[in-house]
Amino acid sequence: QVQLVESGGGLVQPGGSLRLSCAASGRTFSNYAMGWFRQAPGKAREFVAAITWSGGRTYYADSVKGRFTISRDNAKNTVYLQMNSLKPEDTAVYYCAADGTVRMVTTGGADYWGQGTQVTVSS
Repeated sequence: QVQLVESGGGLVQPGGSLRLSCAASGRTFSNYAMGWFRQAPGKAREFVAAITWSGGRTYYADSVKGRFTISRDNAKNTVYLQMNSLKPEDTAVYYCAADGTVRMVTTGGADYWGQGTQVTVSS
């Protein structure tokens, strides 16, 4: 089992920045690909970003490319999502996900999920 706990959400003005963190515990963190998804009210959950176990490759949804950056620190068992130039349409609950393969993470089929952290972009 892998337990995932997200933090760092909050209220931010359009154009602002936030950094989300996802702390993992349980099994060896460095064995897992990690990712972020989000779900806005009334909408389906959507893929945001993913990173391979080594951090060597990253993947992004077109809607966040150039604005969001995913990274990981295997020594701290933590994955991050740096969000810049935030827009009101980025408002959602953001979820962290983990799986043995990055493909399962990017397609939403990850084995492990966190409880989510709310991000609200509003003036």
